[in-house]
Amino acid sequence: MGLSEKREQALKTMPIIKTDVFKSKDGKFLIHKTSIVHIKPMNYYKAIVEQKQAVKEETIEEDLKEFLEAVEA
Repeated sequence: MGLSEKREQALKTMPIIKTDVFKSKDGKFLIHKTSIVHIKPMNYYKAIVEQKQAVKEETIEEDLKEFLEAVEA
């Protein structure tokens, strides 16, 4: 029994989860390491990086000043 085409496509987009379990070099600890791998096409990231969007820089000085005054009161 095979998977449906829709299910196969869903599985292809899911991250790859790999888990490793091993002892430390001195044998005192058990190490359980989990890696999650996402594979995305480069065009996806190029579109994000090349997106021209204006960024407005703001300072928190006024908000910080108001907060500190409220705390002191």
